[in-house]
Amino acid sequence: MLRHKRVALYLRVSTQDQRTDNQLRELTAVADRASWRVVGTFADTGISGAKGRKDRPAFDKLLKAVTRREVDLVAAWSVDRLGRSLTDLLSFLGELHAKGCDLYLHQQGLDTSTPAGRAMFQMMGVFAEFERAIIRERVVAGLSRARAEGKVLGRPTVGTEIENAIRRMRGSGLGIQKIARTLGVGVSVVQRVVKTTTIQAR
Repeated sequence: MLRHKRVALYLRVSTQDQRTDNQLRELTAVADRASWRVVGTFADTGISGAKGRKDRPAFDKLLKAVTRREVDLVAAWSVDRLGRSLTDLLSFLGELHAKGCDLYLHQQGLDTSTPAGRAMFQMMGVFAEFERAIIRERVVAGLSRARAEGKVLGRPTVGTEIENAIRRMRGSGLGIQKIARTLGVGVSVVQRVVKTTTIQAR
């Protein structure tokens, strides 16, 4: 007996006033035409594609279903519903393929269960590596130019007084974001001071 492909639909919109209805309607129509069996619909509403897995609850549940091998194929309306970079997409595809799961992207016409789709996936890997190489080249060139101009490289310091205040407030049990707001510094600054303090205490 021929088993229908088990498909999970992933939907996402960036703001609360947007709706996932159109994405759902189109993907459901595709599933009907292909005789896929939709076993789950996962929707993140009002969440940016730049957010990671931990900040996208439906996306996290989707990947857990893939890990349990409950899904043969993940279908999304467009690549930007999954993430904002080629690297993100390739990482996601890697997770799917490790569990024997494929990906269908409606707008891009990508279906990694087909030979053409697999070839496209491999080409995307080449372009991602090219993108990373270009970024590295720009960073190195930028650092070299800054040194040639006599600029001091590295993280700007906030001063001993602020660092001591961060340590005192952290020691009293205050959270990192609360400390940052109180002192008017960035969260990354507080995290750096706390991390340095922890390492020195070891």
